Amino acid sequence: MPLLHANGISVPCKAILFDKDGTLLDLMEMWGTWAESVLLAMETHLALAGSGFSGGKNLVLGTVQNAEGRITGYDPGGPLPMATVEQTYGILAWQLYAAGVPWNDAVTRVMGIAKDAMNVLRERRSARPLPGLLPFLRQCEAASLKMGVVTSDESKMTAEHLEWLGIAGYFGSVVTRDRVSKGKPAPEMAETACRELGVLPEETVVIGDSNADMQMGRGAGLRLTIGIWPGAETAEHLTDADIVVRDFTRLSVSI
Repeated sequence: MPLLHANGISVPCKAILFDKDGTLLDLMEMWGTWAESVLLAMETHLALAGSGFSGGKNLVLGTVQNAEGRITGYDPGGPLPMATVEQTYGILAWQLYAAGVPWNDAVTRVMGIAKDAMNVLRERRSARPLPGLLPFLRQCEAASLKMGVVTSDESKMTAEHLEWLGIAGYFGSVVTRDRVSKGKPAPEMAETACRELGVLPEETVVIGDSNADMQMGRGAGLRLTIGIWPGAETAEHLTDADIVVRDFTRLSVSI
């Protein structure tokens, strides 16, 4: 059985499950850019309604802005890295509703705003892998490790992002939010991926950037939960991670 090496620990496993945003791809490169476009458009719609963001712009999606209003970071426990598409629409639509826009109209406007922002990302193919990801995937493939993706995004969008990164062929299972009845932190995504890959949960490792990923892994009885957090090997929000690494350069696989 292949061995996964992390932080001086070697763990036998047959499969690895990866979260997508913030794990396979740089979250700020994609969703930071998307959030800037969305919040700017929302600001315009709110101004036309004679209002502004309820509770502050940074609290809408859990973003951090600099003095010029550019997004420079995000709350790892906030909506930007964790909310589903439907939840995000609800968060944004509520802002317009609170400004006096009828709910149905608010939802329609938000969907249009989000679509426009996503079209900009599609034109740019705004996806960048985390450091060390591509060599690590090649190591896993060479060791005959089975690999899957477990993400709160929808199927179409996930397929696009994996294609932009050029890594779609590595994964024998891609479990998205629209394929299960319960999303993270429930264990269903991990259980589904293990079943499709033909492996047992106790032979499987999960790697993700949110504690929901870690809770999903523990709930499914996976062998190990690895949190990934750029720039640090400790992260307060990854309380249920067995191990935390800063990027994929800290992981390796041997046979």
